[in-house]
Amino acid sequence: MSKFKEGLKKLSPKKRLYALETLPGHLAQSVQGERLHQLLTDFDFIEAKLDAIGVQALIEDYDLARVSDVLLSEGPTETVKLIQGAIRKSAHVLDGDKTQLAGHLLGRLLDFEMPEIQGLLEQGRQSKDSVWLRPLKANLERANEGALRTLVGHTQSVYAVAITPDGKTAISASSDNTLKIWDTETGTEVRTLTGHTSGVYAVAIAADGKTAISASSDNTRKIWDTETGTEVRTLTGHTDSVYAVAIAADGLTAISASSDNTLKIWDTETGTEVRTLTGHTSGVYAVAIAPDGKRAISASWDRTLKIWDTETGTEVITLTGHTDWITAVAIAPDGKRAISASLDETLKIWDTETGTEVRTLSGHTDLVNAVAIAPDGKRAISASWDETLKIWDTETGTEVRTLTSHTSKVTAVAIAPDGKRAISASLDKTLKIWDTETGTEVRTLTGHTGWVEAVAIAPDGKRAISASLDKTLKIWDTETGTEVRTLSGHTDSVTSVAIAPDGKRAISASWDKTLKIWDTETGTEVRTLSGHTDPVTAVAIAPDGLTVISASGDNTLKIWDTETGTEVRTLSGHTDPVNAVAIARDGKTAISASLDKTLKIWDLLSGKEIASFSGEHGFICCAIAPDGVTVVAGDVFGRVHFLRSEGVSGGR
Repeated sequence: MSKFKEGLKKLSPKKRLYALETLPGHLAQSVQGERLHQLLTDFDFIEAKLDAIGVQALIEDYDLARVSDVLLSEGPTETVKLIQGAIRKSAHVLDGDKTQLAGHLLGRLLDFEMPEIQGLLEQGRQSKDSVWLRPLKANLERANEGALRTLVGHTQSVYAVAITPDGKTAISASSDNTLKIWDTETGTEVRTLTGHTSGVYAVAIAADGKTAISASSDNTRKIWDTETGTEVRTLTGHTDSVYAVAIAADGLTAISASSDNTLKIWDTETGTEVRTLTGHTSGVYAVAIAPDGKRAISASWDRTLKIWDTETGTEVITLTGHTDWITAVAIAPDGKRAISASLDETLKIWDTETGTEVRTLSGHTDLVNAVAIAPDGKRAISASWDETLKIWDTETGTEVRTLTSHTSKVTAVAIAPDGKRAISASLDKTLKIWDTETGTEVRTLTGHTGWVEAVAIAPDGKRAISASLDKTLKIWDTETGTEVRTLSGHTDSVTSVAIAPDGKRAISASWDKTLKIWDTETGTEVRTLSGHTDPVTAVAIAPDGLTVISASGDNTLKIWDTETGTEVRTLSGHTDPVNAVAIARDGKTAISASLDKTLKIWDLLSGKEIASFSGEHGFICCAIAPDGVTVVAGDVFGRVHFLRSEGVSGGR
């Protein structure tokens, strides 16, 4: 316990609150730089202020140190900047769950070797007296890199955002039919703009910051007074969803883009349509206006961009080169260059005067869809939609090698008991067996007529079972690569499969909302487990073979008795679909991964949630190492997380 915490305990609640509110300001005003630095790097102070007053007041304490210049040397200044950056990036999580403080500081600061940072993190670790998931690597976006903070409030996907010229206000557009005005300095929501009857896909703010225009799939545009939040007028004319809108620098003209294949130029003062721009052969998804207002560039699903003369409404030139839908376009301040983004996973830079392509920027990856850990716990293999698998060193978090050969998204992976072979499943309808030591492909298994969603390997390593969107499972001989038998019975896609420890039973999960228990020796269906109200996405079998846990799109997990087929209990707590579940080797705990951006640890005896870790993106997959405490999880943005369950048996 730090001296600060000891001193704080001696104060009455009223004096304690007063000290937390005023002490940083007092130290800054009296130029006590060393004491202020000690305070701002003390985990006990950070935790106490967060609990008592809130995250924004805590963030502002670090501004005192930076603005007042009381920290004269570069080292202390950099330290407090990093801590403030970490807290600010996690503000949206800490607002809702203050117990995530230690985990998020570790996840963002672990790579920084300054003694004050490492001391702070050790304090955070020692402060925990209950079960928690401790990041083993800096598995969250690092402090002072990428986004400053996250704004939370929309109830559905956010499609667009615009910032006022002074940078103090932002407006977001969402498929929840609303727009929200935000204070960018504090991250607080100022007001919500309602009026659209369908998703809002775009928003633009006039140069004076007083007016905004939104575009919606209800086929309309709306002009808003940003200071009062009131709707000024509605612009109608498009015959299909409006996906984009741009306002000219003078604020008098706006251009909208629609899936009716057209763009329209509007007079913002009267709300009247000036002219319609036609030429695209498919929906127009984006539009940008040049700084001088004389030219505009549109981006379309017809894989082209078009440059327009806004005064005459004529098409100047068409830009071709992308091989898929073009989703965005931006024009440089000098108007001479434009950059487009496409579903072909590239960006292209264009010369707007000649219409020629200057260069292509490539290198994008895609989300991680599955992960498996080797029996010795030292290696993990992840599967991604970028058509590759990667082998990782779980101790260092480094990439060992990349496995390439699939011709479509890789959806699942399993590792043989000896750790020397792995089998992957892909949307290219094949499974591939890999030598994990050399990274070479051993053989390809073909037979499914739909995407292969999952694969499991029997304990003896001689059999594998695959699950497919063709509604079947197939049992394979891993030594010869031949198909042994097909298991039929599900009425919809099969999403997951697990094999019992004795290898005699397998359990499959399906979009038909059921699980099925199979006799792997005869291929017959033993029983069907019903209860989920949405597709079942994952299944895991306990080491004793008597208990099964399923995960579902209905936001729950269910525990089942495999001998009777009865549901034992439902595990509730996730607020979005649960994508994966894994059971610890001792069979006492399980971990689930959800699109609600959390991993949760469950006590299987009581059915209670005992710990949770909040990430930055939805989780797709998870696995538990043989030690029962090391967890590997993959998220929708392609990041692989390494964490340790602390406070459980073997966790310290």
